[in-house]
Amino acid sequence: MAATGLSAGGLPASKVRLALVVTALAGLATGLAGLAFGQTWSGIVFAVATLPVLAALLVEIVTSLRRGDVGLDIVAALSMSAALGFGEPLAGNVVALMYAGGQLLESYAENRARREMTALLGRVARTAMRIDRDGLHEVDVGSIAPGDRLLIRKGEVVPVDGTLAAPGGSFDQSALTGESLPVTKSAGDEVLSGVANAGEAVEIVSARPAAESTYANIVRLVEQAASSRAPAIRIADRFAIWFLLLTLAIAGAAWWASADPIRALAVLVVATPCPLILALPVAIVSGMSRAARSGILIKHGGALEALGRVRTVILDKTGTLTLGLARVASIRTREGIDPNELLRLAASLDQASNHVIAEALVAEAHARGLSLSAPGPATEMAGAGLSGTVDGHDVVVGGRAYVHALSEEGSAGLDGAIPPGSAVVAVAIDGTLAGLILLADGLRPEAPDMIRSLRAAGIRRVVLASGDAAEIASAVGHALGLDAARGGMSPSDKLKLVHEEEQAAPTVMVGDGVNDAPALAGASVGVAMGARGAAASSQSADIVLLVDRIDRLALALSIAARTRRIALESVLAGLALSIAAMIAAAFGLLPPVAGALLQEAIDVAVILNALRALR
Repeated sequence: MAATGLSAGGLPASKVRLALVVTALAGLATGLAGLAFGQTWSGIVFAVATLPVLAALLVEIVTSLRRGDVGLDIVAALSMSAALGFGEPLAGNVVALMYAGGQLLESYAENRARREMTALLGRVARTAMRIDRDGLHEVDVGSIAPGDRLLIRKGEVVPVDGTLAAPGGSFDQSALTGESLPVTKSAGDEVLSGVANAGEAVEIVSARPAAESTYANIVRLVEQAASSRAPAIRIADRFAIWFLLLTLAIAGAAWWASADPIRALAVLVVATPCPLILALPVAIVSGMSRAARSGILIKHGGALEALGRVRTVILDKTGTLTLGLARVASIRTREGIDPNELLRLAASLDQASNHVIAEALVAEAHARGLSLSAPGPATEMAGAGLSGTVDGHDVVVGGRAYVHALSEEGSAGLDGAIPPGSAVVAVAIDGTLAGLILLADGLRPEAPDMIRSLRAAGIRRVVLASGDAAEIASAVGHALGLDAARGGMSPSDKLKLVHEEEQAAPTVMVGDGVNDAPALAGASVGVAMGARGAAASSQSADIVLLVDRIDRLALALSIAARTRRIALESVLAGLALSIAAMIAAAFGLLPPVAGALLQEAIDVAVILNALRALR
């Protein structure tokens, strides 16, 4: 039974469903109390309590039929209508309570997940600092026109596409391109909306309005992918048609053979598919709760069901398979220079800078237990490097071009082969190039085990999709033994790859940046690294890994597969018992009320089995 967005008079669907459950339960309790005291009005109470649920159900059926969906709601509607028509209001009231309770339960699961997921598209800039003739003014981004000069302060997100004014700057483009290391840009270089200023305040000249800029286009792509994606096929839907036809056939045969309409009613009452209406959402809720305890937020039950069927996984690189942080990979020095001393001097000077690479050098020095000195007067050229004095030495730290310009000797003997994706920091001491520090974004420690776990969980194909250069993606793919590795991919490229893989098998996309959001929205299941990932990816994804560990993906697959198996067990066992009871009712062995009570016993059994998904 698919949940719908039923509402009445502007009330939220969850409140309407709660009101229906309360109405059906109150009517059943009041009517049974009346029967206990021999009152004749109990039947009226049962009927009155059934009618609101039946009316809401009919609205849902009409809505579903307009979409071309034929669901199990029809069986419940027939049983309630027949009960009222054939003078068995108690049976109708019991069926109404079971139906309304099942809808409320599934609605509760999805609403709880939505309440826990409150991240919005946090990188969408709402205002900007525009430089006018009479000074700085904070303006709405919608009023920015091409040619406007904007001040982008440290840490702020660039609101529109533009070009960088003198002298230059450093930008964190990871949310757009997947590059983990900041990119240095010079005057005149293009700066895209959605990137963050990683250095000191800079000026850009707007190239186009915010609505036409890169980040706005990505947001629109997310919305288009989400709206075009077909809804997941629910387990209950696959049973709906044949079970409906079987129920009508048995009920019709019983009426025809016995000429007693009550036998047909008894079949319909017993046939009300409560193993699907109740046991299935209980299993799904249990699986979602089990996942939440492990830091895996599953937004809706359809995502959990779909995750249990996927056979292909597409992984982003930066922040997903890698840490998304610049770390010292190696230090190359001239003969006679201690690598730790080189790092100590460079890190001591970099204490005067707030550049992210400077912070990485300082963190590495502390990790090695090096004692840093207070730097003397220092001069920093934005996006290029830093020069100053440390312990009486003249030290220069920065890009190779900047350091070479301030030192006497070249880099002979130091260059060698630079691993793909590495950032190179040159260090000169007392006017001589002393060494190179290589930084890289390393693989997550748990990544190799996660890939093996994916294979063990039944994943047949693992693909890397990265915004980094092709050689970087290829190196990571080779190191982890992936089936394919694609580099240099834009957001639209990733979405296209998802569509290609979906043709062969249900696919899950895993990412953490804005550049991954369209693909997350377009996949059978989108999984976002939510601990440090962009809000856009968390908003687009069906599942968010709240714990910053990629190995939670394998755990999520395991939980989904087990939950789906338990749900199917509950459904199949419940339907088998229901079919047996339908046959008994067809032969007159079960009157309607007894059939409703037997169906309740079946419900209890399958629900208890479904609760195993909690463990």
